[in-house]
Amino acid sequence: MRNNFFLGFILFLATSMGVSYAYNAKGTSPEPTAQAQTSAEFVELRANFATTLQLQVLSINPSPIEGLVEVMTNQGLFYASKDGRTLVHGKIFGIGEGIVNYTEESLAKVRVKGMKQFEDSMIVFPAKDEKHVVTVFTDITCGYCRQMHSEIDEYNANGITIRYMAYPRSGIRNHKGEYSQGFKDLQSIWCHENPTEALTKAKLGAQVAQRICDTKIEDEFNFGRQVGVSGTPAIMFEDGTMIPGYQPPEQLSIVLDKMKSGI
Repeated sequence: MRNNFFLGFILFLATSMGVSYAYNAKGTSPEPTAQAQTSAEFVELRANFATTLQLQVLSINPSPIEGLVEVMTNQGLFYASKDGRTLVHGKIFGIGEGIVNYTEESLAKVRVKGMKQFEDSMIVFPAKDEKHVVTVFTDITCGYCRQMHSEIDEYNANGITIRYMAYPRSGIRNHKGEYSQGFKDLQSIWCHENPTEALTKAKLGAQVAQRICDTKIEDEFNFGRQVGVSGTPAIMFEDGTMIPGYQPPEQLSIVLDKMKSGI
């Protein structure tokens, strides 16, 4: 009964990890240290996360709050006491000359590394006169994803290259443990000999012809959950900042131009 409670608790945390803007942030979060990730003092923390919460700890780093460490897991970012017996969920902000979202800064670093890892598996719609590159978690069953893709020419005309990562909203497997239809459809698109064409047709409502090949879709989905994706579309900028939801071409262009100029 207790384990069921903790599993339900973690599922709630994983799906409620919100995302936020990181504009006007002054200051930086503590830098990771080798000692923080390898020190023997965190053996108990790792054991508590693994056995009680069934979470895989990927890294442990200092946090802005004394007595707490930043714990990156396969289900997202948490804060905990050094022995792992106390868990804190939420965002940490610094208040001084400006407001600093330390949690978002840490997640942004993970997103940047992840985007590099998945570059070879993205479906890309390049802008001829590229000014910006955004990476979008997408699904063909998502209405706003379809709307965004219907305007792909306008994004490209504004100098925005769109790179898609797969995020089946129905999850990887269904309640029977079988691959979900959403996963199989996205896999088929990514396995197509012309994935850009296949994705466009699918978002227009065409039936997806089933194909099977090796893809990183499951890894992309898990990465999305880890860095705070809870729905589609979710847009990641080159610096790791992420914003949820559909953004019209002109509006997204304005946001990107302001970020590039440091406004």
